[in-house]
Amino acid sequence: MVKVKICGITTLDDALAAAQAGADMLGFNFYKKSPRYITPETAQPICDALRQQLGDQCPLLVGLFVNEIVGNISAITNRVGLDAAQLHGDESDDMVKELRGLAFKAIRPANVAMALDDVNYYCPHFPVNEKFPSLLLDANQPGQYGGTGTTVNVELAQAVKAEVPRLMLAGGLTPDNVAAVIAQVQPWGVDVASGVESEPGKKDAAKVRTFVQAARGA
Repeated sequence: MVKVKICGITTLDDALAAAQAGADMLGFNFYKKSPRYITPETAQPICDALRQQLGDQCPLLVGLFVNEIVGNISAITNRVGLDAAQLHGDESDDMVKELRGLAFKAIRPANVAMALDDVNYYCPHFPVNEKFPSLLLDANQPGQYGGTGTTVNVELAQAVKAEVPRLMLAGGLTPDNVAAVIAQVQPWGVDVASGVESEPGKKDAAKVRTFVQAARGA
């Protein structure tokens, strides 16, 4: 079954709605320039409440970081109570290694050759934990770190999928196109932010439900 991550959660209501819709992972964006930015102080009580209310049914909680130092990533991860860190910037393989299996890398290659170079570079440090993606592939939009609504090239995604055991695909996914993209690429998981929003940082519960159903029906 395809895993589904709903990213850019900013409120408890949105988090609960995504969990109830069947999301496997919830993403909290700690990149200050993002329209979905959330402070650790705001994220912590949301994550605490999710675990208290959902128990073992709580989705995995993932923090998104962009070019943050390892010490800050570790501190925020521990403080908020996150299960994993998603490194969505220009982080090195050493940074992934330093986080000791709790981090996975997002890449935004411009073409197939760059994508395969990225895969070879990061593959020694793919998470061993099978609950986490090995790698996340997002669309390339110069100067922007995700959440752009731009779709990944299918040929590029297929090339990466062939080399990655658990590929999570992001970039321009919506309730209307996710089933077709899954059919073409066959990723381990899909990640959505802007495609299920009424406005940046505010999820539309109906779109979230439809997205999860479409992903699971593919």
